[in-house]
Amino acid sequence: MTEQNLGVKKPKKKVEVCGYPLSIFFIVVNEFCERFSYYGMRAVLVLYFRYFLKWDDDLATSIYHTFVALCYLTPILGAIVADSWLGKFKTIVYLSIVYTLGQVVMAVSAIHDLTDTDMDGVPNNMVVHVALSMTGLLLIALGTGGIKPCVAAFGGDQFEDHQEKQRSTFFSIFYLSINAGSLLSTIITPILRAQECGIHSQQKCYPLAFGVPAALMVVALIVFISGSSMYTKTAPKGNIMLEVCKCIGFAIHNRFRHRSKKFPKREHWMDWADEKYDKLLVAQVKMVLKVLFLYIPLPMFWTLFDQQGSRWTLQATTMDGDFTVNPILILIMVPVMDSVIYPLIKKCHLNFTPLKRMTVGMFVAAMAFVAAALLQLQIDCKQAIQAVEDIKPNTIHMGWQIPQYFLMTSGEVVFSVTGLEFSYSQAPSNMKSVLQAGWLLTVAVGNIIVLIVAEAAQLPDQWAEYILFASLLVLVCIIFGIMSYFYTYTDPAEIEARFALPEYDPEEKKKKKDSIVMEWKDSLKRKVSGSRKRSNSSKGSDKQDNDELKQSRM
Repeated sequence: MTEQNLGVKKPKKKVEVCGYPLSIFFIVVNEFCERFSYYGMRAVLVLYFRYFLKWDDDLATSIYHTFVALCYLTPILGAIVADSWLGKFKTIVYLSIVYTLGQVVMAVSAIHDLTDTDMDGVPNNMVVHVALSMTGLLLIALGTGGIKPCVAAFGGDQFEDHQEKQRSTFFSIFYLSINAGSLLSTIITPILRAQECGIHSQQKCYPLAFGVPAALMVVALIVFISGSSMYTKTAPKGNIMLEVCKCIGFAIHNRFRHRSKKFPKREHWMDWADEKYDKLLVAQVKMVLKVLFLYIPLPMFWTLFDQQGSRWTLQATTMDGDFTVNPILILIMVPVMDSVIYPLIKKCHLNFTPLKRMTVGMFVAAMAFVAAALLQLQIDCKQAIQAVEDIKPNTIHMGWQIPQYFLMTSGEVVFSVTGLEFSYSQAPSNMKSVLQAGWLLTVAVGNIIVLIVAEAAQLPDQWAEYILFASLLVLVCIIFGIMSYFYTYTDPAEIEARFALPEYDPEEKKKKKDSIVMEWKDSLKRKVSGSRKRSNSSKGSDKQDNDELKQSRM
């Protein structure tokens, strides 16, 4: 079967540089610009809510986490659209246009002169700014989430089967571009915000802070489209997530129909899908569900982690100084963990399995919030002196946030990187995207938990809220540790290989059955033929005896 029949459209002339398709250059640059755009906008978003829209801390935090949750829910929609309808290339282009419009709308919403009719530096119609910013954020969430599952996979499609090594290097460069975009944007965007701009009055320049990410998104779109003629484009083949959901739905429905005791029990409830679905697919779904069950406690980690952009940013506004540390720590901690910490643990002959690493990562993240609570107590005490004496405000330097950022980043590296590695190793060959979607879903749920807990708790002191979140994560950490203890690691390739054996292959089964039938027919023919020969031989012998008898009588 040709590649055209398989729905693969290749460029007329494929250009390579040092063994790599030139097309990946456009994809890497696109990803760098897109990540700069997203993280740059997000770096000042909660400050925009707090100081431009004049929302209080709780409302600013709630809307921030709602936005982040949407950004991690829409990848499922993007994957379905790409795999079932438009294909990866068109999905990336169309949703990038939506994304770019969203960034432009956000930049426009931050222009205070837009509704400052009396020219006093204060917008006269805040409803317009709120409406524009919410529209912009909705478009951004749809765009960034929709293209998230497509770009890396589209880059992988550019390589031939014999370029496995180059493909692996591409993914390393791809993720490096993500970190580079994130690092630069979180340093540059706050600096842009600190500039003063305006027509009638000079204020913090949010239009510039949002405008530069919007410009980078325009560049990302232009660069990506520029490489169109060089791309290998795969036609949509149907979404495996939908197939998995249908298989699970049929198993549940079939089990419910046969709930009577007269029907024999089956080893696993997914076995009730055997009547309709291939045994290999059922086995793969079992492996996926096994991992997804472990995902249940994971959102609590992201509940704490993503508050770096909300509660911790607001905490920093009550302190003295200005610095960005998290992206720098990530770039330092990843190689330190891989090259120093993990090898040392291995030399000590400790069985530091991926699930144990994730448990430790969750505990370290909880300790980061304990550190944040202690710092918040110090800030509150300083503000209560200030209430009775003439003392300069913000006398605590932001440098005191470094311990909590160090702990959180260490927890992120141990938890997140290991979690992705674990998920990839335990996923069936054709369902890695399903677990990727499940992983992103835990991030979305984690941000929703922030909204629920913050609203339900209604704690008067911020330090108490930090302690509450830390306690919840420690509790979840214990539950996850128990679940991990009973988890049995599997080798998906080995399990899938079993189904490649003849006894599991429907075609081979049919061939074997046909072969047995043919052998039986041949055997029957031989028996019939032998019987006829013996009959003819018997008749010939009788005739000879009769002739001899006649001759003797004569």
